[in-house]
Amino acid sequence: MRWFGTAVAGGLGLVFGGPLGALFGAALGRGVDRGWGGVGGERLTLEQRSRIQQSLFEGGFRIMGYLAKVDGRVSEGEIAQAESVMTEMGLGAPQRQAAIALFNAGKASTFDLSAEVAALREVIAGRRVLARPLLEVALAMAYVDGPPSRAQRAALETIRRGLAMSGAVYRRIELVVSLRRRSRERAGTSSAAGAAPRRQPALAGAYALLGVRARASDAEVKQAYRRLMSRHHPDKLVSRGASEAQVRAASRKTQEIRRAYETITRARG
Repeated sequence: MRWFGTAVAGGLGLVFGGPLGALFGAALGRGVDRGWGGVGGERLTLEQRSRIQQSLFEGGFRIMGYLAKVDGRVSEGEIAQAESVMTEMGLGAPQRQAAIALFNAGKASTFDLSAEVAALREVIAGRRVLARPLLEVALAMAYVDGPPSRAQRAALETIRRGLAMSGAVYRRIELVVSLRRRSRERAGTSSAAGAAPRRQPALAGAYALLGVRARASDAEVKQAYRRLMSRHHPDKLVSRGASEAQVRAASRKTQEIRRAYETITRARG
């Protein structure tokens, strides 16, 4: 799958709130923003970066397959989730077939989740920013058909521990994923009833998106907002030669951050 570094790497930056491509794209964008520093501050070569991206891509699809299958039959919704990921990443036919093969490998009874996570942890060692999207990928698949099953919960805990993610950070990520799912459900229900979909994020989700607690001061909320806007600003990616897909993703991400901030400020009067 050496095609990945050249054929897919440029298409990872999609909507942060979306599936796999989005989640990896956001983290990889931050990686570019921080110079892709390696352990000890050593700058990574293009080949090393490509290898990391390929490992994330392969591991991400296998983990998705595992979570879809671990509680029994793979549902139509879980299949649609995987397919939407491939579509949003802009995968061509050969790449799509490779992604399907990875997803199916994760579904196999011989798949070793602990070994997969251990390998991914080694790949991202010293680059913890890449652990978050992997957990978001897993949670997004686990929440496709509702709250995760007991088997999915056990798998998610294996992933969390394997990637050395703290419980507090994990819970914040899960809150965002679960609220996003509920928002989609409400929008679907409203649309079916002939009403306009609700697009405004819930207050709890807005706080989670900005990474602050509800009791944070106005100054802390504003600081978090400005930090995230600076990190995801499209112009910054353009100056670093990001792909068109990554720039579009950054634009949508900044809109999401702005809506969250506006939600909080309105609630506070």
